Amino acid sequence: MTMTSFDLEFVRSSFPAFSEPSLQGFALFENAGGSYACRQTVEWLDRYYRQTKVQPYAAYSASSIAGEQMDSAKKRMAEWLNIGTAELHFGPSTSANTYFLAQALRQELEPGDEVVVTNQDHEANVGVWSRLEDEGVVVREWKVDPDSAELHPVDLAALLSERTRAVAFTHCSNIVGSINPVREITDLVHEAGALAIVDGVSFCPHGMPDIPALGADIYLFSLYKVYGPHLGAMYIRGEVNADLPYQGHFFNAGNPAYRFNPAGPDHAQIAAVNGLMDYMDELYRHHFEWPAEAPARAHAVRGLIRDQESLLLQPLLDFLDNREGVRLIGKTRAAARAPTVSFSSDKHSSKTIAAGLAQEKLGLSAGDFYAYRLIEALGYDNDDGVVRASFVHYTSPGEVARLIETLDRVL
Repeated sequence: MTMTSFDLEFVRSSFPAFSEPSLQGFALFENAGGSYACRQTVEWLDRYYRQTKVQPYAAYSASSIAGEQMDSAKKRMAEWLNIGTAELHFGPSTSANTYFLAQALRQELEPGDEVVVTNQDHEANVGVWSRLEDEGVVVREWKVDPDSAELHPVDLAALLSERTRAVAFTHCSNIVGSINPVREITDLVHEAGALAIVDGVSFCPHGMPDIPALGADIYLFSLYKVYGPHLGAMYIRGEVNADLPYQGHFFNAGNPAYRFNPAGPDHAQIAAVNGLMDYMDELYRHHFEWPAEAPARAHAVRGLIRDQESLLLQPLLDFLDNREGVRLIGKTRAAARAPTVSFSSDKHSSKTIAAGLAQEKLGLSAGDFYAYRLIEALGYDNDDGVVRASFVHYTSPGEVARLIETLDRVL
């Protein structure tokens, strides 16, 4: 394989935000809440609304083209993730997708059955399962180590039993940033005869995974955090899809693509997934000279993104780890985590720090980031929470240096 060095100028040229006059001088470090959309996504949305904003799949030209675009988007993303097209579902958001999923599983569970959740997750992958207690389901909590904020598989093993039916956990915490050993965890879950439900929202911006390699039965992530349109993507393994009760219209019960989307898809947003896939393919073609099938291209792009982000991340981790009066949450080595960095200060409230950075045109936030249970477990006040700096491969070294320099003054 031949590869050129990471071309930041090429990458940033694919994101209209970097040439937007109103954003000049501003640096976004809140990518965990939603990334910039790539140019290709914006172009697909614009074209769809101008040319094919009609009911799709009819015989007339605009309608048939709209349907073809939607089908193409789904096929291309499924190939990138190394899954079957019928195993990929698009919904309004990951929060909505987990809700529909929980409603389906609720119909299959009996009183006394057990579901395991973690206190490291975003509430979208906790609350819907916790409410199953109203049906007599036993919900067990896999707790983080309060000192390291990490989840340890040995602690999960102690929670599993013959009544365990599902384990819901995160691939990467939106606070801690550590990448959990998904395959090790899913193997444990399957040994117990349960379903492994993985929230990949905070992982996928840093390289969408080969899902079968993870062993997940269900995998969810948000496309608006992966440079695409505002949709939630959900993989459901084919056998699981067939076994779970459908949540849509009765006449769609036999169609895997519609079984877990009762409201119907947003046609334009789905078609615009082609834009995200165009960007991924262009990123591959610009940096690699050899042709390859989609899973191999995805693997190469994941490595490209991860290597670049690790280079950006390590200086920030070193600064925060060595700064007196600062608590850095999570691992201190970039290779072991995503560039989602949360911290607090003994001298200033988290919201005061975020406000000070905003004055310097640095976009960060403070709070619990919908990981209320984790913030509580780590001993923080939920009203103030932690400061979070999150970036992706389009972030520049200069922006990271500017963040560190500003933090040096603000902290």
